[in-house]
Amino acid sequence: MLEAGNLSRPVLRRQLRQARRNLSPLQQKQAARALYRQLAQHPLFRRARDIALYLPNDGEIDPRPLLHAAQSRGKAVYLPVLSRWPRTRMRFQRLQLHDRLAANRFRIAEPLSNPKRQRRTWTLDLILLPLVGFDEHGGRLGMGGGFYDRQLAYRQLRKNWHKPTLLGLAHECQKVDRLELASWDVRLQAVVTDGGWYG
Repeated sequence: MLEAGNLSRPVLRRQLRQARRNLSPLQQKQAARALYRQLAQHPLFRRARDIALYLPNDGEIDPRPLLHAAQSRGKAVYLPVLSRWPRTRMRFQRLQLHDRLAANRFRIAEPLSNPKRQRRTWTLDLILLPLVGFDEHGGRLGMGGGFYDRQLAYRQLRKNWHKPTLLGLAHECQKVDRLELASWDVRLQAVVTDGGWYG
């Protein structure tokens, strides 16, 4: 576990991204399998009908085994789709089996935008979010673009709203002792890693 101490967010982000990039292809594959075992039979995943995930990039832990499991169980699966530059909006769009994917401005694969297949965030049951760093108190350090924070900001206004459940996904090496959260940061219900659950 990394001690965040007095490290600035950019320095912390750089160190944690490097730690996950340093994992070998075999370690990445093992981590994805372990993540699958942590979540695939968990009630939160089993009960969810509409699940948003992400496609891995930059050493992120790979949720694709969960994506395939969700599709094989008849669940609706959604991926983030970014608006065109310079806008900074993100939507969750339903993924169909034979959808064509294209690289967005950050070179992350996403479905071609189709507003008819996009869902309002609060209608989803479960969102599995990527992250750069996390702590045991639901703190999440993202890539710095604020896409997820903006998309989930409605939760700050709807204190009694219970959906969607927000779970961060990460490698164990991305854990830090404590994250100082900004006012716009959205807390997670838990973080799931290849090593266990936090929160």
